[in-house]
Amino acid sequence: MEKTYEWHKIAMHVNELPFADNNIAVIKIKGKKICLGLFNNEIFAFNYLCPHAGKPLVDGYIDAQGRVVCPLHRYKFDMRNGRNVTGEGYFLKRWPVENREDGIFLGLEPSGFFLW
Repeated sequence: MEKTYEWHKIAMHVNELPFADNNIAVIKIKGKKICLGLFNNEIFAFNYLCPHAGKPLVDGYIDAQGRVVCPLHRYKFDMRNGRNVTGEGYFLKRWPVENREDGIFLGLEPSGFFLW
């Protein structure tokens, strides 16, 4: 079954997003903090906190292979699929990002009590 998303416009252009020197930005949408990672002109959205020890991933960095690295234990996660590539078995929550003619959009799961 294909996932359905609510699409939220987060910027008109990548230059409007608050990327730091580590190519990671934090946005708040629907009361949730989400990290954005920029690698090879592609934007990825992933969980704000590391799934291992809860350290904010915005304090980490993106390595030369495009993996986000946690600042606490240096666990690495592939931003494309969320897999932990250093072998600890954790999984990083991700959300789709689309760069459209009318802006950059982030897809979130719909919220509500009666979703099937």
